[in-house]
Amino acid sequence: MSYKAEYIWIDGTEPTARLRSKTKILADGAELPIWGFDGSSTNQAAGTSSDCVLKPVFSCPDPIRGGDNVLVMCEVLLPDMTPHPTNTRALLTPVAERFADQEPIFGIEQEYTFFKEGRPLGFPAGGFPAPQGFYYCGVGADEVFGREIVEAHLDACLKAGLAISGINAEVMPGQWEFQVGPVGPVEVADQLWVARWLLYRVAEDFGVSATLDPKPVKGDWNGAGAHTNFSTKAMREGYDAIITACEALGEKAQEHIAGYGAEIEHRLTGSHETAPWSEYSYGVSNRAASVRIPWQVEVDKKGYIEDRRPNANCDPYVVTRLIVDTCCTALEKAGQ
Repeated sequence: MSYKAEYIWIDGTEPTARLRSKTKILADGAELPIWGFDGSSTNQAAGTSSDCVLKPVFSCPDPIRGGDNVLVMCEVLLPDMTPHPTNTRALLTPVAERFADQEPIFGIEQEYTFFKEGRPLGFPAGGFPAPQGFYYCGVGADEVFGREIVEAHLDACLKAGLAISGINAEVMPGQWEFQVGPVGPVEVADQLWVARWLLYRVAEDFGVSATLDPKPVKGDWNGAGAHTNFSTKAMREGYDAIITACEALGEKAQEHIAGYGAEIEHRLTGSHETAPWSEYSYGVSNRAASVRIPWQVEVDKKGYIEDRRPNANCDPYVVTRLIVDTCCTALEKAGQ
């Protein structure tokens, strides 16, 4: 007997990396080995020295193929077994390990947009649908588009054992969101990348593509983000730590903006529930701020914060590394 292992990795496309995958057949019971690929075809190597290495780091049941088949998230290494320059996971893991005693956890809200025949699902040919207003969490064929794909993706994520915690229709037609977490920084990033792969793969069967473009339609339409909810043990126990984290994010605001996804300035305009990319702010129940403190957190004087700046096309390995490093360093210095 044998089983299929779908090896998934992040390529070197700039400014936004893409997912790649290929299948390996393994003997029943065999462990997942390292594998290789042609880096010259993925923007990760020159043709004269093209070999790159895939190192399995996370696996889960394959809900598409079923049976004993698995999905395998991989890090990309150079032939000398050192991390490839595009391997952002390798930069996250030491930061996560350093601050593990603070127990950082994340929940990431992944927004995305379905496209078919060159336009968002639900947009009429050669025109625009009714203005935003009724699509968010809507119901009915005139308000939501692509629900059958969303439900199939949700079922696939659940069968894969991913920590998916919800779905909802978003503000623009054809735009949806799923949430992953709450889990640790490395776990949330691994699982979000696999959930993205499943989104693309499931949509294939419907003849629809999914995009993480942060501003898929220009004009008076919401962009697509990856709002990132974060807390540490101290934040879950006291409000002072919440404020420390918010202040720390402000001190490194532009460093974070630079790592939160390409073309972020197209989305963070100060309109459509965003703060301007060039300004930092935080506030209670404020979706026009860079960082929102949920109202219940202020009432309870403990909980979590929501960084609303990351783009839909962000690399979660980068986002979680930046947030953990910035906030946990500040909390450590404050003795919180």
